[in-house]
Amino acid sequence: MSDKEPLLNASGKLSSGVDNDDNENKKKSLSKSLDDWRRCFTRTKSEGKYIELNENNEHDEKDEPVDILRLFQFANTFDWIMMCTAMFFIIIHAGCILANLFLYGQLTGLFAIDSYASNCNNSNQNATASIHRKNAVLQGIELQAFGNAQSHKLRNDSGIIASSGLSRSQFVFRDNVMALVYWLFIIGAVEFLVSSIESFLWNWTIKRQTYRMSVSLFKSLAQRRIPYLDSNQATQLNAKLFDNIAKIEKGIGIELLILIATITGIFGCLIMSFAVNWKLTMIMLFLIPLVIGSSLVFSKLTANETVYELKTYAKAGQIVQEAFSSLRTVLSFNGAKFEQKRYDKELAPTRWGGVRQGALFGVFIGWISLITYIVYATGFIFGVLLMTEKNRKTFTISDILIIVSIISQCLGFFSFIGPFVQAFSEARGAAASVFRLIDEGKDENINEAEVWEDNTELRCNINGDIEFHNVNFHYPSRKDAPVLCNLSVVARAGQTTALVGSSGCGKSTCISLFLRYYEPSSGEITIDGKPITDYNVQYLRENIGVVSQEPVLFGMTIYENIRFGKLNATQDEIEEAAREANAHNFIMQLPDVCI
Repeated sequence: MSDKEPLLNASGKLSSGVDNDDNENKKKSLSKSLDDWRRCFTRTKSEGKYIELNENNEHDEKDEPVDILRLFQFANTFDWIMMCTAMFFIIIHAGCILANLFLYGQLTGLFAIDSYASNCNNSNQNATASIHRKNAVLQGIELQAFGNAQSHKLRNDSGIIASSGLSRSQFVFRDNVMALVYWLFIIGAVEFLVSSIESFLWNWTIKRQTYRMSVSLFKSLAQRRIPYLDSNQATQLNAKLFDNIAKIEKGIGIELLILIATITGIFGCLIMSFAVNWKLTMIMLFLIPLVIGSSLVFSKLTANETVYELKTYAKAGQIVQEAFSSLRTVLSFNGAKFEQKRYDKELAPTRWGGVRQGALFGVFIGWISLITYIVYATGFIFGVLLMTEKNRKTFTISDILIIVSIISQCLGFFSFIGPFVQAFSEARGAAASVFRLIDEGKDENINEAEVWEDNTELRCNINGDIEFHNVNFHYPSRKDAPVLCNLSVVARAGQTTALVGSSGCGKSTCISLFLRYYEPSSGEITIDGKPITDYNVQYLRENIGVVSQEPVLFGMTIYENIRFGKLNATQDEIEEAAREANAHNFIMQLPDVCI
């Protein structure tokens, strides 16, 4: 047997040291390749079972999404003023976008009419028309300053030669164009200014609010009683503190700002389109349901793939945590390759999930591009039909260009409004559990409110006998398994008392009860005849030194770790505490390096 081969195979049986049938493995490789390609389009049945098992193991409380206004419950008066100011600038920003589209249509119309007039002038510059009949009529074109082109008749009642006379002053055309260009510069400067101010104000106030939210959540969790932590995994609380806060900040931050600006722009586009020409606008609005429906479907499919991907990453991350937390055991059984295969197996579905997301995104982008071309085609086709002889005075080529541009922009807003709505919905869902945890900080049954209170009581001497009087106890998470039954013991002051017993007999539980991590089910614990419940929790724990069997150190020096027990302790006191814990000698043998 190879020294690099694991003792146990995946089935739990001892490895024989002989390779399995290579031919069978080669046959399976082809089947695996086909299965991988099938995952590109759908999830396999085994993966579905895997997701179902994971969901069955989740114990998170299902909280209802919070109201929109409650998302901003940590905003003070100054924050509300900043948000209202940012909203005002958002409206101005949307108006600048609409003005830009309007001017674009006007400019394009001017160039189109000028080009048409120039072509007509070039083709008829030297042309003459002989009038052989009295009252002969020639068609002409009358050009107006802002793109209104009207046909008129050139009548000659004398029967002599009439010229076309279609020349137009280039100075008038240039003045009209430059007047609009100047407005474009002004609108661009205003849009730059208001967009910068609105982003700064909104991000500033959201950062202020999420900061208060994070501090309140940490303060609420830091005062939890140990029984609460026994029934709630620390990793879940950590996710609430960091992941959920990040989701809230994303949902009510720049994502919400863009969402508000998008909705404002949509309403502005529709109002301006109806103001220019309501008939063509009504014809082109039939495309909006297509864009909205496709955006909702795309957001739903993308959200499903994202949830699936996150769960898969969580499972793969669990394997990594298990392997590296027990790395000595893995190496002792030569199981590195086995763990790598487990990790690869759980991580592989994420690749195909990413492929599916990319395919969905590509289809969605192609669909939006198709809709955009349909908008242009529909606008110009029906615009030509609406430009009848009697409507030419009120409906011009510039109007068509303005409406087509505005509707295209409106559909563009609709196309990417879905992801922002999804981010806002995720923020509401994430805020539900965060606000619930913050509100639980007021519940005295699961919190130690004394940890935030300054100890103003008269400091009394707690150097006395420690007595357990008929103490009974069972852990709240295991009520059917009693740990201590009528325990009575006395630890005399000035003497060494040892608790000896097998693993699980309750030695560590006695210390936990003495530190008031838990409360006895019945019985009483006293110090010098006084119940420990009469002492301030902070003062009690300040006078108790505990060295755990597997102590947890923070990422700093040993000196600083010991000083956590007394922040104003001197170096002599810290060294004396290390000697009392029988740790001074080996600490002095360690290299003077902070890792």
